[in-house]
Amino acid sequence: MISEPELVGEDGPGSSPDAVSGFDQEQGPAAGSRRWHGVLWGAAGALTASAVWAAAVFGYGTGGDGKPDARGYRVESGSCAAMELKELARALGRPEAETTTELDGIEHPALHRIRCTVDFPESELGARDGEDGAGWYTGYQASLTAELHKETDPRPEFEASSTLTEIEGSGVERVERVPDLGDRAYLVIMDDNSMRLNVVEGGAVMKLALSAWMSYNEGDGAEEMPDAPEEPEMLAYQGHLINDMRDVMKALKTG
Repeated sequence: MISEPELVGEDGPGSSPDAVSGFDQEQGPAAGSRRWHGVLWGAAGALTASAVWAAAVFGYGTGGDGKPDARGYRVESGSCAAMELKELARALGRPEAETTTELDGIEHPALHRIRCTVDFPESELGARDGEDGAGWYTGYQASLTAELHKETDPRPEFEASSTLTEIEGSGVERVERVPDLGDRAYLVIMDDNSMRLNVVEGGAVMKLALSAWMSYNEGDGAEEMPDAPEEPEMLAYQGHLINDMRDVMKALKTG
């Protein structure tokens, strides 16, 4: 059974409630003032509800019509050009082919979405077994999903997704808050040698994922396949992923 993912950076339960001044917890309020306390509590409740509503409106960036603020983002059919990934290319090698746009994009009055992928060049893991090129190889793929919600605020659903213990059949090992990125950002570490960075800002939701794979090239000989080397350490690239996401977000605003 997969346990709840570790969520770093959230306030824990058990916070003490605010003290109410002018109230003796042992004696209780004076009899003559109970009615006025009830009126004051009712007024305070109304003000608190109004404050919560206002915080939700302004905190979530929605207007009087309830629609999310685009914050300047544009998500269109050509938006995959924003996926330059300069930091990852420095670490993993420049992709040999251009970014591929997936076919399940959406351009609807309520939602625009694009998906695109890029493959980095594969590399050898350790020494080759012979002159025929036999040996273990590894490669990386990055994928970007960008959505612009125009009718409904995506943030409640975005927050709920941070509690998932499984995504597309793979287990979630842990979830970490990433500060100073959009309105809210989470780095999700998966158990299938991949990680993804999820960011929401206004009506825009962006997910940048990096996954690794390993394969064995048998070459021309019939030698026995050696044991697989250790899997690549994905967390070594989390800083590159975050920096590239910042560039993607800027490009989606100016593109």
